Amino acid sequence: MRLPDELREAIEEQVASVPGVARAAVEVSDAYRSGEFAVAPLKSLAHRLAYLQVRMPATFAACRHVFQKIRVHLPDFAPKSLLDLGAGPGTASWAAVELFPAIERVTLVERDIELLRIGTALAQRRQPLKDADWIAANLRRFTPEPYDIVVISYALGELKTTEAQQLVRAAWKAAKLLVLIEPGTPKAFARMAELRKQLIADGATIAAPCPHERECPLLIRGDWCHFSERLERSAEHRRIKGGSLGYEDEKFSYVVATRLPVGDRRGRIVRHPMIHSGYVQLQVCGPDDLKQVTVTKSNKDFYRAARKAEWGDQWPPS
Repeated sequence: MRLPDELREAIEEQVASVPGVARAAVEVSDAYRSGEFAVAPLKSLAHRLAYLQVRMPATFAACRHVFQKIRVHLPDFAPKSLLDLGAGPGTASWAAVELFPAIERVTLVERDIELLRIGTALAQRRQPLKDADWIAANLRRFTPEPYDIVVISYALGELKTTEAQQLVRAAWKAAKLLVLIEPGTPKAFARMAELRKQLIADGATIAAPCPHERECPLLIRGDWCHFSERLERSAEHRRIKGGSLGYEDEKFSYVVATRLPVGDRRGRIVRHPMIHSGYVQLQVCGPDDLKQVTVTKSNKDFYRAARKAEWGDQWPPS
């Protein structure tokens, strides 16, 4: 996975004229890795532009992964409106409009005025983002109106527990489909699990990643549910992050809640498949339990599918 060309080019154009971005990129990376990003605000234009290079590709990859899963679960869903809460420079909206071409109306809410301005500049290269409404507002005091999709990505960690609960409840009231995405850490997942319970109590159906509304079996076992998306690194991205690999893996947790009917609810592979000689082992969260599934060569069709299966895929295959 890589950023859309028009977004990558827009980022490069923004960064080119501002000094100090490379140093700021190191500070942003260090803050994110240490878990202090939520309390270490982007304090200068260089830091905000560094965020575009250091974090925007990874968050885009996670958001795109989630929207792709929504298309699998709800193939007839053709949303026309999108609300992006805590939008930053518009990362989740870029991913959404790529996968849902019927979207016509986009509203992005962000409290950081400078990030909002940067996001507006990036959006000039893509419809319907070019004509989107950008609102400067604090999520703690924002009441959304109805939208087909409401997304809150990488923003709930900046809120207190009660604030996150209130925001998610207000967002759910406004949404046909509500998407929550957070970093794939035990701490972030613990909050996501509580918000999932809240949504179920409020009448939501969980469209993904869970094939059920029961208590999370991974949580019961002291584990956490998260997934991973691999994204391509450009030469500049590698230089900024001091890495030699041409890719990085973004780990994230997510919940998709909906009022729409969800059809086939098969299990979900919740860890990397283990491929052995003659058999494949899959850890699958199914509609009734968390199971270790072994697929052998004797079942030719399933064996071929299992060898191609990836973490986060449905199982059994369609």
